[in-house]
Amino acid sequence: MQTKTQLEDLQNYLTDASNMPGGHAERLFLPETADEISEILREANGRKIPVTISGARTGTVGGAIPFGGYVISLERLDRIIEIDKENKTAVLEPGVILADLQKAAEAEGVFYPPDPTEWSCQVGGTVATNASGSRSFKYGSTRNYVERLKIVLAEGDVLEIRRGEYVFDDGEPLELVAKSGRRIALKPPSYVRPNVRKNVSGYFNAHPFDAIDLFIGSEGTLGVIVEVGLRLLEKPKGLFSGIVFFEESDDLLSFVEESKRLSFENRKNPPADAGGSALDASLIEYFDDRALKFISEKFPETPDYMAGAIFFEQETTEETEDRLFEAWNELFEKHNVDIERSWFTMTEQDRERMRAFRHALPVSVNERVVRNKQKKIGTDMAVPDERFAGFLKYQKEMLDASAIDYVIFGHIGDCHLHANLLPKNEEEAGRSRHIYGRFIAQAIMLGGCVSAEHGIGKLKRKYLNAMMGERYLNEMIEIKRALDPNFILGRGNVFDSKYM
Repeated sequence: MQTKTQLEDLQNYLTDASNMPGGHAERLFLPETADEISEILREANGRKIPVTISGARTGTVGGAIPFGGYVISLERLDRIIEIDKENKTAVLEPGVILADLQKAAEAEGVFYPPDPTEWSCQVGGTVATNASGSRSFKYGSTRNYVERLKIVLAEGDVLEIRRGEYVFDDGEPLELVAKSGRRIALKPPSYVRPNVRKNVSGYFNAHPFDAIDLFIGSEGTLGVIVEVGLRLLEKPKGLFSGIVFFEESDDLLSFVEESKRLSFENRKNPPADAGGSALDASLIEYFDDRALKFISEKFPETPDYMAGAIFFEQETTEETEDRLFEAWNELFEKHNVDIERSWFTMTEQDRERMRAFRHALPVSVNERVVRNKQKKIGTDMAVPDERFAGFLKYQKEMLDASAIDYVIFGHIGDCHLHANLLPKNEEEAGRSRHIYGRFIAQAIMLGGCVSAEHGIGKLKRKYLNAMMGERYLNEMIEIKRALDPNFILGRGNVFDSKYM
């Protein structure tokens, strides 16, 4: 195990994709085994030294940035231990890059659905943040695929936990047993999470409660993940993809509403006589009119004067593709899609270009931010289905009135969009932060969450406070206290120091 203390060696570990300033640390550890991590944590816990876990540092909320203490980088725990194509499972260490897992799974004819935009992230980081992305519309978030975790706790003990092993009903105490035999008593949280499909705002809760879910999305505050067991799926036989353009926003929204409704209905009750050919989108992604103008700088074939566009994908087989084309075509005609100028494909090469179109937008936005010498201010809220159209209208009207440059894009299938404000100067930056706060307040009022996929980290703690309130934050604090009594892990993440 390497240990580094020189600033030039630590520099790359003092920031992440949030560009939050001020990171500093005393020491960087590069362990290669779980035993080495246990050794580091035993020492840090005994001396009450804070420990920040570092993955690929692709997060946008400052979670990997240390403010003192030790940094443990998991980059050398990077083995794919097993991919079992028969049982559709994978076992791997946390430092495996997501793109490498996807390639290894595909080579075995299996499929790992979670699809965050940034495939250079580490799998351990995706578990720690319960990462999702575009395909979560059909497949859900990382949580749905985690079957087993091996975790080093703050005092150096190891906890191995399988899904279904520790399940608790309402009101029951929760007790975990570490490999050493130590018993850890927890009180399950009582709060009810918002009725949204994507939410990474604080510790997970459900009834009944599976204890493995407590660690998924806990942002490095409850333990260090050192091994992950994942569930895989059979690889789709084929895909029908399209980017469809609309001249009217009302047509776009009605198209999204009906395609979602049909997808949900057909998943719940697949038509017995359709041969599996029921319309069922795996992703539904949105671009507003301003987003299309941004993308046109890199994709000049983008049509002009459109109110917005939707990127969708549908899984197909040779037996179902004709019926599915017909089903989608009916939707296109019904909701006035500009079919002549829309794009469709069934080939992998063209599909990758469509995905490049989707991913070009955040890149273009970041380039504009750098040019303006300001920070991007991007939203990450989700609201319930029935409140979504009104929330989007509220955002557009407020942003238009502000005269601040912006684009809106993202996961409209999950009622989760990213409004990116692009201030040109300090005055606009101040107003942008105020508008962001108004959006947070509106999302909470509508029964939504303050972070749907990016997490809380260090940058969104005050918004979590506003969403959860002191009572429920204290419930989360008590869970952390039971697992990390000296509060050394991920200090500054999720909770403001005053709650410690």
